[in-house]
Amino acid sequence: MSTSSTAPAAAPPQAPAVRMTGRQKLVLVLLLGAQFMIAVDFSILNVALPAVGEGLGFSLSHLQWIATSFALAAAGFTLLFGRVADLVGRKRLFMGGMVVLGLSSVLGGLATSPEVLLAARVLQGLATAAVTPAGLALLTTAFKEGPLRERALGLNGALMSAGFTAGAILGGLLTDLLSWRWAFFVNVPVAALVVALAPSVITDSRPAERPKLDVPGAATVTGGLLLLVFGLTQAGESGWTTPTTLAALLAGAALLAAFWFVEKRAAAPLVPVRILRRRSVIWGNATGLIAFVTETSLVFLLTLYLQEVLGYSPLATGLAFGVLGIGTVAGGMLGGRAVGRFGNRRTIVLGGVVQAVATLSLVALGTSGGWILLLLAATFVGGVGNMLMIVGFMVTATSGLPDEEQGLATGLATMTQQVGITLGIPVMSAIVTARMGTATGPGAVLSGVSTAVLVNAALVLAGALLAGAFLGRPGKQATAG
Repeated sequence: MSTSSTAPAAAPPQAPAVRMTGRQKLVLVLLLGAQFMIAVDFSILNVALPAVGEGLGFSLSHLQWIATSFALAAAGFTLLFGRVADLVGRKRLFMGGMVVLGLSSVLGGLATSPEVLLAARVLQGLATAAVTPAGLALLTTAFKEGPLRERALGLNGALMSAGFTAGAILGGLLTDLLSWRWAFFVNVPVAALVVALAPSVITDSRPAERPKLDVPGAATVTGGLLLLVFGLTQAGESGWTTPTTLAALLAGAALLAAFWFVEKRAAAPLVPVRILRRRSVIWGNATGLIAFVTETSLVFLLTLYLQEVLGYSPLATGLAFGVLGIGTVAGGMLGGRAVGRFGNRRTIVLGGVVQAVATLSLVALGTSGGWILLLLAATFVGGVGNMLMIVGFMVTATSGLPDEEQGLATGLATMTQQVGITLGIPVMSAIVTARMGTATGPGAVLSGVSTAVLVNAALVLAGALLAGAFLGRPGKQATAG
């Protein structure tokens, strides 16, 4: 009797709860469009680097600074801007960042010297550090915890990952058909449209009480991240044992350790230690770091394979990664549903196992063109698994915190993402180089890539198993200790 009376009562409220309003759909389209453009900027110049160098007179050894200058600013300032968003208003910082992104893209497209181009890339990185956490905080506060937020974060993750792939394809197309300068100019109309629509579409969110800015905390964490990212990029260029690399990595680690002690004593900490001790924050971000390290570095490894072993052109390489993009979009669309049905923990474990198995299959790649079929199938399946991990990470890292701390939570999550993107390539590049030794040619490259792919798969599996062991079940994620 009681069963029949409760079932009908429970069913009706669920229908409106899983539907977005028209305004929410507009907010979603606007914020996801901005995040997609940000993701495209991470990779759009990678294929065009030789053309940029030739056009502006960059030496071969300095080409990597076109990517590094962007990564330094984007990763180094993300956590700081996540808190600044709470201070000045997330909508205001989001719109300001989009304005800077548009103007810096014009500057980059019109650049006539390496110095001007690098200045534009630094400004683009700073704009990314502002827009990404502010946009994510606006997204998580527009959609309360539950199915709608999970779906929104799933779509956000899908488009972010698809953006990295789309950037490689778009960069190749624009460079071949027009000029590398259009890799900058393409941002301008998108930024202008977002800035024009945001005031009437997005509702601002900020804490009820304006927090004070923790200057010592901001200085130590920003300095630590800048030195860490610089050290990682130097490791990829000149090796892990050079004095510059070691000094930067050690100094970065020391500043990040100092940040922990500063936060323990700060009256208004940039990141309260109680949040850093939360199990969901610790293991959610650890999972996210592994997800971004492995998938972005796998793209690098497969680029080496396609171009150095199979002889693909940059444009053909970019197009081959379109299948990975489709997989990530599919994974992102499934991610929200998977979290709702299985929970964060099981979704992360499932995604990690799927990604690890798909990545492991790539060890079988050979030197004939027929192996492209295995690569396409494995990257599609691996992309689905990777996005399940990323959606699970995003939901976990932003759950259980009030709206006034969403800027902080999304700042931490975005920092994790950007450090992961930066960390993966130098680590895998070092493995390839060590395996190859002094050997050259397609066979040597294939041997190095295969070894790095094996490490990549093992890292994903380890991340999934750690998440399964240490991420508490729903409702038991309060603290790590």
